Amino acid sequence: MRTIGLIGGMSWESSIEYYRIINEAVREKLGGLHSAPLVMHSVEFEEIRALQDGGDWAELTDIMTDAARGLKWAGADFILICTNTMHIMADDVQRRAGIEVLHIADATGEGIKSAGLKKVGLLGTKFTMEKDFYTGRLRDKFGIEAIVPEEAERQEVHDIIFKELCAGIISPESKGRLMKIMAGLTSRGAQGIVLGCTEIPLIIGQGDADVPVFDTTRIHALAAVRKAMA
Repeated sequence: MRTIGLIGGMSWESSIEYYRIINEAVREKLGGLHSAPLVMHSVEFEEIRALQDGGDWAELTDIMTDAARGLKWAGADFILICTNTMHIMADDVQRRAGIEVLHIADATGEGIKSAGLKKVGLLGTKFTMEKDFYTGRLRDKFGIEAIVPEEAERQEVHDIIFKELCAGIISPESKGRLMKIMAGLTSRGAQGIVLGCTEIPLIIGQGDADVPVFDTTRIHALAAVRKAMA
């Protein structure tokens, strides 16, 4: 089995889920006490958040590249960045660190394509919803149209992520609000909903929508298991 490298801590609330899902999947496939060979670099998230808010994506790319290089040195065969937003620089990190980055949007796009869907709603941070690195990748590689909430709702989703979910706060009121936003996306033609932030599955699941829900944390983690065991 190949060794999986994880760049986590963004936030550690969702990085825990990566670790759990990967190891549970390996144990399910191999039985006994089998688990996944993993190495992790966990960042200091307050530093990352401040740089994101300041728009310093060059410095963030340097941080991610250094982490990927360290994981490569530690024996990782490929890398997962355990957050959707930081895939803004995934291609640059792969090129500069000289190690494959398993892209979360590619794994998600494959899942959407397998489900036969052509139009989905995307929830995530403002960066994920408003920049082209995610919606453009789904469009260009998979022919999938991803629509996002209106501006005020995008800010609301962003605030729920950073002010609540990243801090381990699960609010029934916020869950209800996210469900209303998802319903709005389906009314605009979305055939499914992409939970394009690795914290959102902590509060929203398939039972909270009338259309297929794509949990990017789980999709990404299971894609890593398949790759490690191939």
